[in-house]
Amino acid sequence: MILREVDKAEIIVLVDNYSDLFLSDTDMVKRLKILPPGAPMSEPGLSYLLKVHSGSDTHTLLFDTGISGSCLLHNAKTFASSKAVLMGEVSAKFEDIEAVILSHGHFDHCGGLLEFFDEAKKDLPVFLHDGAFVPRRFEVMPEFKVDLPAMDEEAVIKAGAELQRIDGPTSIASDLILLSGNVERQTDFEKGMPGAEAKIDDSWIPDPFHDDQGIAVNIKGKGLVVIGGCSHAGIINTVKHLQKVSGINDVHAVMGGFHLSGKNEKLIEPTISEMKEVDPDYIIPMHCTGWNAINRFAQEMPENFILNSVGTTYIF
Repeated sequence: MILREVDKAEIIVLVDNYSDLFLSDTDMVKRLKILPPGAPMSEPGLSYLLKVHSGSDTHTLLFDTGISGSCLLHNAKTFASSKAVLMGEVSAKFEDIEAVILSHGHFDHCGGLLEFFDEAKKDLPVFLHDGAFVPRRFEVMPEFKVDLPAMDEEAVIKAGAELQRIDGPTSIASDLILLSGNVERQTDFEKGMPGAEAKIDDSWIPDPFHDDQGIAVNIKGKGLVVIGGCSHAGIINTVKHLQKVSGINDVHAVMGGFHLSGKNEKLIEPTISEMKEVDPDYIIPMHCTGWNAINRFAQEMPENFILNSVGTTYIF
């Protein structure tokens, strides 16, 4: 796949599980400075605003929309207001967004989509895998299974989305952003989400998460920044897949939800071991990674680790 180098990528975290107004800045990491009475909201979902630059070519996209439009819209408006001072160069203005990417069909990543379109331009491309629309449920215990909220395809189109259905790797934004498409499973330990089921061909089966995808940008002279949603395909699988399809081995940063909580805590140590082999300059575990896994990354990769917070801007 063609993946052009970018001179700079700016990523602002609009939605994540954790908020902290007292974290410190670095040259690359700019924390939200806010004056009362405004304050960001957090929720167990994920959304990023991504802005990439190559020469005079600039593109702004939204990656995932969190659980609720209320959190997404509140944070975007708060970050763009005069009472919120972002030390970076990204403003969370929906009118700048030219496309939306959905990592997968779980409600904590697409739940805010319809309310986003209440505020955004209509007829925006929405890049996703067809599997994002499949019915899903979760097994709490063998005799108790809970249906998960699903996207209504007709409602999404009516709201203003131009669905761009992808399966394999796809480059967008003038070849500055690479969508992984269906992630190739390469590791022997990343097996998805225990208890998750999907209805495919009229049968309930363990969810294969065909729709799960990450994205990558290629920072000039530094390598890939890999960004995941929940990484149900496995964060190591996602990184290796994007390295393979881009032909770029150097990894500058890995960020996103790694889904190493609950029954997947047994994957923490092999994931950290593999991540050390990848050796990114920065590791930024978020969302569904889980408290224990986040702390283990901090312990095992202290020079690489960054604690995320809602409103953080990363400038790569």
